[in-house]
Amino acid sequence: MKLVKELNKSALENEISDREAEEAFVKILKYIGEDPGREGLLETPKRVRKAFREYFKGYQEDPYKILSKTFGDVDGYNDIVIQKNISVQSHCEHHMAPIIGIAHVAYIPNERVVGLSKLARVVEAFSKRLQTQERLTMQIAKTVMEALDAKGVAVTIDSNHMCMTMRGVKKEQATTVTNYYLGQFKEDLSYQNRYLRFISK
Repeated sequence: MKLVKELNKSALENEISDREAEEAFVKILKYIGEDPGREGLLETPKRVRKAFREYFKGYQEDPYKILSKTFGDVDGYNDIVIQKNISVQSHCEHHMAPIIGIAHVAYIPNERVVGLSKLARVVEAFSKRLQTQERLTMQIAKTVMEALDAKGVAVTIDSNHMCMTMRGVKKEQATTVTNYYLGQFKEDLSYQNRYLRFISK
Protein backbone atom coordinates (compact mmCIF):
# COMPACT_ATOMS: atom_id res chain seq x y z
CA MET A 1 0.00 0.00 0.00
CA LYS A 2 2.84 2.40 0.89
CA LEU A 3 4.53 1.79 -2.49
CA VAL A 4 1.32 2.65 -4.38
CA LYS A 5 0.83 5.88 -2.40
CA GLU A 6 4.42 6.95 -3.01
CA LEU A 7 4.10 6.28 -6.76
CA ASN A 8 0.86 8.27 -6.99
CA LYS A 9 2.33 11.15 -4.94
CA SER A 10 5.41 11.24 -7.16
CA ALA A 11 3.26 11.26 -10.30
CA LEU A 12 1.25 14.25 -9.03
CA GLU A 13 4.36 16.19 -8.03
CA ASN A 14 5.86 15.72 -11.50
CA GLU A 15 2.67 16.20 -13.49
CA ILE A 16 3.05 18.06 -16.76
CA SER A 17 0.41 19.37 -19.12
CA ASP A 18 -0.87 17.63 -22.22
CA ARG A 19 0.67 20.41 -24.29
CA GLU A 20 4.11 19.91 -22.72
CA ALA A 21 3.92 16.18 -23.41
CA GLU A 22 2.94 16.75 -27.04
CA GLU A 23 5.78 19.23 -27.47
CA ALA A 24 8.19 16.58 -26.20
CA PHE A 25 6.94 14.12 -28.82
CA VAL A 26 7.40 16.78 -31.52
CA LYS A 27 11.05 17.03 -30.48
CA ILE A 28 11.41 13.24 -30.66
CA LEU A 29 10.00 13.25 -34.20
CA LYS A 30 12.61 15.84 -35.15
CA TYR A 31 15.31 13.83 -33.38
CA ILE A 32 14.65 10.72 -35.49
CA GLY A 33 14.79 12.79 -38.68
CA GLU A 34 11.10 13.31 -39.36
CA ASP A 35 9.19 16.45 -40.22
CA PRO A 36 6.45 16.97 -37.58
CA GLY A 37 4.79 19.43 -39.93
CA ARG A 38 3.96 16.97 -42.69
CA GLU A 39 0.33 15.95 -43.05
CA GLY A 40 0.64 12.39 -41.76
CA LEU A 41 2.34 13.51 -38.54
CA LEU A 42 0.31 16.57 -37.58
CA GLU A 43 -1.84 14.64 -35.10
CA THR A 44 0.84 12.13 -34.08
CA PRO A 45 2.03 13.93 -30.91
CA LYS A 46 -1.57 14.04 -29.60
CA ARG A 47 -2.17 10.41 -30.53
CA VAL A 48 1.05 9.27 -28.87
CA ARG A 49 0.27 11.29 -25.74
CA LYS A 50 -3.14 9.59 -25.49
CA ALA A 51 -1.55 6.20 -26.16
CA PHE A 52 0.98 6.77 -23.38
CA ARG A 53 -1.88 7.49 -20.96
CA GLU A 54 -3.28 4.08 -21.84
CA TYR A 55 0.06 2.25 -21.87
CA PHE A 56 0.94 3.55 -18.41
CA LYS A 57 -2.45 3.85 -16.72
CA GLY A 58 -1.27 1.52 -13.96
CA TYR A 59 0.32 4.47 -12.15
CA GLN A 60 -3.20 5.73 -11.45
CA GLU A 61 -4.50 2.40 -10.09
CA ASP A 62 -4.28 0.96 -6.57
CA PRO A 63 -3.92 -2.86 -6.68
CA TYR A 64 -4.80 -3.13 -2.98
CA LYS A 65 -8.11 -1.39 -3.59
CA ILE A 66 -8.82 -3.80 -6.45
CA LEU A 67 -8.46 -6.71 -4.01
CA SER A 68 -10.34 -5.07 -1.14
CA LYS A 69 -13.68 -6.84 -1.72
CA THR A 70 -13.62 -10.54 -0.80
CA PHE A 71 -16.22 -13.27 -0.26
CA GLY A 72 -16.50 -15.73 2.62
CA ASP A 73 -19.46 -17.82 1.44
CA VAL A 74 -17.38 -20.54 -0.23
CA ASP A 75 -18.31 -23.48 2.03
CA GLY A 76 -14.81 -23.69 3.46
CA TYR A 77 -12.96 -24.00 0.15
CA ASN A 78 -9.24 -23.95 0.98
CA ASP A 79 -7.43 -25.40 -2.03
CA ILE A 80 -5.55 -23.71 -4.86
CA VAL A 81 -7.30 -21.09 -6.99
CA ILE A 82 -5.53 -20.51 -10.32
CA GLN A 83 -6.20 -18.01 -13.05
CA LYS A 84 -4.24 -18.95 -16.17
CA ASN A 85 -3.25 -17.19 -19.37
CA ILE A 86 -3.79 -13.59 -18.27
CA SER A 87 -2.48 -11.38 -21.05
CA VAL A 88 0.45 -9.14 -20.12
CA GLN A 89 1.21 -5.96 -22.05
CA SER A 90 3.92 -3.87 -20.46
CA HIS A 91 6.99 -1.80 -21.32
CA CYS A 92 10.55 -2.37 -20.18
CA GLU A 93 12.02 0.46 -18.17
CA HIS A 94 15.36 0.31 -19.96
CA HIS A 95 14.27 0.95 -23.55
CA MET A 96 10.52 1.59 -23.15
CA ALA A 97 9.97 -1.28 -25.59
CA PRO A 98 6.90 -3.54 -25.30
CA ILE A 99 6.80 -6.70 -23.19
CA ILE A 100 4.11 -9.09 -24.44
CA GLY A 101 3.20 -12.35 -22.73
CA ILE A 102 0.96 -14.21 -20.31
CA ALA A 103 0.74 -14.50 -16.54
CA HIS A 104 -0.56 -17.26 -14.29
CA VAL A 105 -1.65 -16.31 -10.76
CA ALA A 106 -2.53 -18.78 -8.01
CA TYR A 107 -3.36 -18.41 -4.35
CA ILE A 108 -4.50 -20.56 -1.43
CA PRO A 109 -7.41 -18.81 0.32
CA ASN A 110 -7.47 -18.12 4.02
CA GLU A 111 -11.25 -18.40 4.55
CA ARG A 112 -12.07 -15.71 1.95
CA VAL A 113 -11.73 -15.54 -1.84
CA VAL A 114 -11.65 -12.66 -4.31
CA GLY A 115 -13.53 -12.26 -7.58
CA LEU A 116 -11.54 -13.84 -10.40
CA SER A 117 -11.53 -10.69 -12.53
CA LYS A 118 -9.68 -8.92 -9.73
CA LEU A 119 -6.58 -11.10 -10.21
CA ALA A 120 -6.42 -10.08 -13.86
CA ARG A 121 -6.90 -6.43 -12.88
CA VAL A 122 -3.97 -6.60 -10.46
CA VAL A 123 -1.78 -7.97 -13.27
CA GLU A 124 -3.01 -5.11 -15.44
CA ALA A 125 -2.37 -2.44 -12.80
CA PHE A 126 1.25 -3.44 -12.32
CA SER A 127 1.99 -4.25 -15.97
CA LYS A 128 0.78 -0.86 -17.20
CA ARG A 129 3.92 0.76 -15.80
CA LEU A 130 7.56 0.80 -16.79
CA GLN A 131 8.76 -2.57 -15.57
CA THR A 132 11.30 -5.32 -15.35
CA GLN A 133 9.70 -8.74 -15.58
CA GLU A 134 11.32 -9.87 -12.35
CA ARG A 135 9.88 -6.96 -10.36
CA LEU A 136 6.48 -7.29 -12.03
CA THR A 137 6.27 -10.95 -10.99
CA MET A 138 7.19 -10.14 -7.39
CA GLN A 139 4.83 -7.14 -7.13
CA ILE A 140 1.84 -9.20 -8.21
CA ALA A 141 2.67 -12.05 -5.83
CA LYS A 142 3.38 -9.89 -2.78
CA THR A 143 0.27 -7.76 -3.29
CA VAL A 144 -2.06 -10.77 -3.62
CA MET A 145 -0.44 -12.42 -0.59
CA GLU A 146 -0.78 -9.35 1.62
CA ALA A 147 -4.14 -8.04 0.42
CA LEU A 148 -5.89 -11.42 0.70
CA ASP A 149 -3.94 -12.66 3.73
CA ALA A 150 -3.49 -15.79 1.61
CA LYS A 151 -1.85 -18.99 2.79
CA GLY A 152 0.28 -19.02 -0.33
CA VAL A 153 0.72 -17.33 -3.71
CA ALA A 154 2.41 -18.36 -6.95
CA VAL A 155 2.95 -16.17 -10.00
CA THR A 156 4.51 -17.08 -13.35
CA ILE A 157 5.08 -14.76 -16.30
CA ASP A 158 6.19 -15.95 -19.74
CA SER A 159 6.84 -13.10 -22.14
CA ASN A 160 8.58 -11.76 -25.19
CA HIS A 161 10.71 -8.61 -24.79
CA MET A 162 10.84 -6.38 -27.85
CA CYS A 163 14.00 -4.73 -26.51
CA MET A 164 15.87 -7.93 -27.42
CA THR A 165 13.84 -9.04 -30.44
CA MET A 166 13.69 -5.73 -32.36
CA ARG A 167 17.09 -4.34 -31.31
CA GLY A 168 20.33 -5.47 -29.69
CA VAL A 169 20.82 -9.22 -30.07
CA LYS A 170 17.58 -9.52 -32.12
CA LYS A 171 16.65 -13.03 -30.95
CA GLU A 172 13.05 -13.13 -32.18
CA GLN A 173 12.15 -16.51 -30.67
CA ALA A 174 13.54 -15.86 -27.19
CA THR A 175 11.08 -15.71 -24.31
CA THR A 176 11.62 -15.05 -20.61
CA VAL A 177 9.98 -16.98 -17.77
CA THR A 178 9.88 -15.76 -14.17
CA ASN A 179 8.35 -17.44 -11.12
CA TYR A 180 7.73 -16.23 -7.59
CA TYR A 181 6.38 -18.29 -4.71
CA LEU A 182 5.19 -17.27 -1.25
CA GLY A 183 3.79 -19.14 1.75
CA GLN A 184 2.79 -22.75 1.19
CA PHE A 185 3.87 -22.65 -2.45
CA LYS A 186 7.40 -21.90 -1.29
CA GLU A 187 7.41 -24.16 1.78
CA ASP A 188 5.66 -27.22 0.36
CA LEU A 189 6.89 -28.55 -2.98
CA SER A 190 3.70 -30.58 -3.44
CA TYR A 191 1.72 -27.33 -3.87
CA GLN A 192 4.35 -25.92 -6.19
CA ASN A 193 4.38 -29.08 -8.31
CA ARG A 194 0.59 -29.15 -8.57
CA TYR A 195 0.58 -25.51 -9.63
CA LEU A 196 3.20 -26.12 -12.33
CA ARG A 197 1.24 -29.09 -13.67
CA PHE A 198 -1.96 -27.07 -13.85
CA ILE A 199 -0.44 -24.13 -15.74
CA SER A 200 1.35 -26.42 -18.20
CA LYS A 201 -1.90 -28.05 -19.41
